[in-house]
Amino acid sequence: MSAQRPTLSLVLPIYNEEDVIPELHLRLQEFLARLGLAAEVLFVNDGSRDRSMELLRGIAAQEPRYRVLSFARNFGHQTAITAGVDYARGQAVVVMDADLQDPPEIVLEMVAKWRQGFDVVYGRRRKRVGETWFKLATASLFYRVFAAMIPIEVPLDTGDFRLMGRRVVVALRALRETHRFVRGMVAWVGFKQTEVLYDRPGRFAGETKYPLRKMVRFALDGITSFSILPLRFATYLGMLMSIASVGVIAWALLAKFVFHHVVQGWTGLIIAVAMFASVQLLMIGILGEYVGRIYEEVKRRPLYIVGDTVNLPRERDDDALDDAPA
Repeated sequence: MSAQRPTLSLVLPIYNEEDVIPELHLRLQEFLARLGLAAEVLFVNDGSRDRSMELLRGIAAQEPRYRVLSFARNFGHQTAITAGVDYARGQAVVVMDADLQDPPEIVLEMVAKWRQGFDVVYGRRRKRVGETWFKLATASLFYRVFAAMIPIEVPLDTGDFRLMGRRVVVALRALRETHRFVRGMVAWVGFKQTEVLYDRPGRFAGETKYPLRKMVRFALDGITSFSILPLRFATYLGMLMSIASVGVIAWALLAKFVFHHVVQGWTGLIIAVAMFASVQLLMIGILGEYVGRIYEEVKRRPLYIVGDTVNLPRERDDDALDDAPA
């Protein structure tokens, strides 16, 4: 392979996208012809079970700017992004979805902002086509709750579609936590950031790779990775319940010794027991989320295992960005 490093790297996670890949290839060819920069496209096959890898191998054989990294199994979307950033050689790296909901043409605007001196240029959605009202509402709620809970500023209504300059990519490579929330990590590293507004179209084909179960897990990863507020909530709630219990004890003593009225209290007792038990289980659950993440981190397993590659070596070039021209 040529020693010359590209100016721009496009990173596209792929998971069961056989219906999209032919159209994606056509759109990328049109985009690369307009780009006017030395570029590479890095597809990260996240353990697809369909013909995605076969199709990627075919188009990469015809296009030397295409590079394919294939996992040994499915490791998840955020890990696929991480692998793409690890292997990308460009002075700037763009992360985008393969389903064409992140239009390649918007990258031209991102590159223009990058040339103006911004280290991160993220795509902010003005409109999202083809999404259910439930997903729109829950996504909007999550971003606002998340922003209120964490000590850093994460832009609202943004996904992982963004351009990152060399300094940001080098900093991001150093963050190796197991439960990854990449958009939060990019905000955490800082540097000069700005936005590009765009209308997010619907998927070209196929179905969403983020059903409700994965959305909930993704939200938990985001919150627990950047905020200890749930633990503090447990403390505050425990204090509140302690105060309430003092009131209940005082009421019981007054009823017995002052008013000489012993309340049968079966219903009240059951309610109190159920309330305190539910609070305890909630607190144990919150603690369990954090302890579970500690358990995952201390094992120090690699974030992903490479199963196959096309047009690139199996081992990543850790100095790829450090020796690239500034």
